[in-house]
Amino acid sequence: MLLTILILPLVFSICAAFCYKFYDGAGYKRSDAFIPYYNLYILSKIIGWNKWWCYLLLIFPYINTFMAFLMFIELAKCYNRFSFGEIVAAGFFPYIYFPVLGRKEVKYHDPRTTVRPPKGWVRDWLDSILWAVFAALIIRTFMFEMYTIPSSSMEGTLMTGDYLLVSKIGYGPRFPNTPITFPFVHHTLPWTKYTKSYIEWPQVGYWRLPGFTSIKRNDPIVFNFPAGDTLSEVFQSNVTYYQLIRQYGRERVNNDKTNFGRIITRPVDKRENYVKRLIALPGDTLQIIDGVVYINGEMGYQPPYMQHNYRVTINGNSLNPRVLEKFGISEGYRTAVANEFILNMNATTAEEFGKQPFVTEVKRIITPANAAPSQEIFPNDTTHFRWNVDNFGPIVIPQEGVTVKINPENIALYSRCITAYEHNTLDIKDNKIFINGKETDEYTFGMDYYWMMGDNRHNSQDSRFWGYVPVDHIVGRPLFVWFSKDNTYGKIRWNRFFKFPK
Repeated sequence: MLLTILILPLVFSICAAFCYKFYDGAGYKRSDAFIPYYNLYILSKIIGWNKWWCYLLLIFPYINTFMAFLMFIELAKCYNRFSFGEIVAAGFFPYIYFPVLGRKEVKYHDPRTTVRPPKGWVRDWLDSILWAVFAALIIRTFMFEMYTIPSSSMEGTLMTGDYLLVSKIGYGPRFPNTPITFPFVHHTLPWTKYTKSYIEWPQVGYWRLPGFTSIKRNDPIVFNFPAGDTLSEVFQSNVTYYQLIRQYGRERVNNDKTNFGRIITRPVDKRENYVKRLIALPGDTLQIIDGVVYINGEMGYQPPYMQHNYRVTINGNSLNPRVLEKFGISEGYRTAVANEFILNMNATTAEEFGKQPFVTEVKRIITPANAAPSQEIFPNDTTHFRWNVDNFGPIVIPQEGVTVKINPENIALYSRCITAYEHNTLDIKDNKIFINGKETDEYTFGMDYYWMMGDNRHNSQDSRFWGYVPVDHIVGRPLFVWFSKDNTYGKIRWNRFFKFPK
C-alpha cells in the first residue's frame, strides 16, 4: 500500500523536474525542481493552489493522475499559454513540452493577480469535453470499470444480466498493453461487427501498479480470456480457435473464410473479459474428485450458490415454465426419455424441487473417473491425461521462479505457459524438448498463474478447458451489482441491486 501511495507522485515529481526553468521565474530556486515530492508542493504554490487538500490529492492514489494533469496545464497558463494545442501538450506530454517552452523567453504571470483572457463558446466546449474524457479515461483505466455478465458460468453468485462495478485498484491497475485505442470501447469499434478499435503497435509490456490487497483464493476475479489470443472472426470467443482446430483441423480453419472468417489475434488487454472464481493460487496442488475440489489435499471452498446438473424424473411428460421460474431455474433440456430432464440448479433448490408432487427423482450428475476422456479437457492430451470435468488432476499450479521437470509425457501441461504467455519457442524432436533452440529437461516459470472455475460447475468454460490464467491477464475484482435484469423472464431483479459477490 505504501508503494501505491509513493510511486505515482514520484512519476509526477520526475515530470516536474523537467519544468525546472519555470521555478526561478516564479521566485523559487531551480534546485527545488529536483527534490522529489517537495517539487510538487512548490509547483502547487506557483500555480496558486494554496489549499492543503490540493496537495493531499496529489498523493492520493490514482486521483493524483488527474490532479497532476491539471497542475501542468495550470503551469502552462501561468506563462500565457492558452491555445488548445498547448494545453493538450502540457497535460499529456509535460516532459517534452516544458523543456521546449523553456528555450523561449517567457514571463510568469501570477494566477492570483492576473486576469486571464475570456474563452469563446467553442473553446469552452472543447475544454469541458477534454476534461470529461480524460477524467473518465483515468477512472476506467486505473480505478473502476463496468461490466455485464453475459453468461451463466457464475450462476447464482453472479447471474446473467448482472451489471457489475469492478475495482482495478485492489490488486493494482495494469498499464494498458495497447495504448493507442478508441476510448471507452473494448476491442471492436461501435456500430461495426469486426473492425478493431485499437492499433496493435506499439505494444507495452506488462506493468502493474501496487495494489491495496493481494489476490486471494476464492475471490471472484475479472480477467482477460487466456484462450482469446487467436480466434475465428465468425465464432469469436464463443468457440475458441483451439477448439475449432481440434474439431476441423488447422488447415481448414485457417483457409475456410466462408465458415470461419479471418483468423485474428488480440493483445492481452483486448481479449474478452471473463469472471470466474479463483480456485487455486500459484504453487497449489489442485484435484477434483467426483465434482468436489481439493486444494493441497483439503476440501476447497464450496460456494453457497454453486450449481450442478441434475437428472430430474417426473410422473408426466412436461414441465410448467411457471414452476421453473418459481424455482429460478433458467437452464435445462429434455433428454431422449419423455419424462426425464436435465436441470441446472444448486443443492438447496434441488432438494426443494424434489419435494414437488410431480417429481419422482432428482439425482446429481457426476462424470465418473473412468469415463472416456474428452479432448476438450485441459491439457487436451487424452493419451497422458484421462481427465474430465468432475474428476481432474492432481495438478500443481505454476509459480514464478519455480523450476519443473519437463518431458514429452507432461509437456502439454506447460506448453502454453512456455510459448503463448512467456513468448519462447518450443520444439519436440526425437523425443527431446528444445526451448529457444536449446535442448532441456526443465523449465523455470517467469510469472505466476492461477486456476479459475465458475460456480455453475456444469455450465462453465473455465480452467478445466483452457488451463491456467497468467497474472498479466488479471483485471480486478467485482465490487457490487449495480443493476440486474433477468433476460430469460424479462424482469428487473430489484433484490440484486447493490449485491456484493462473495
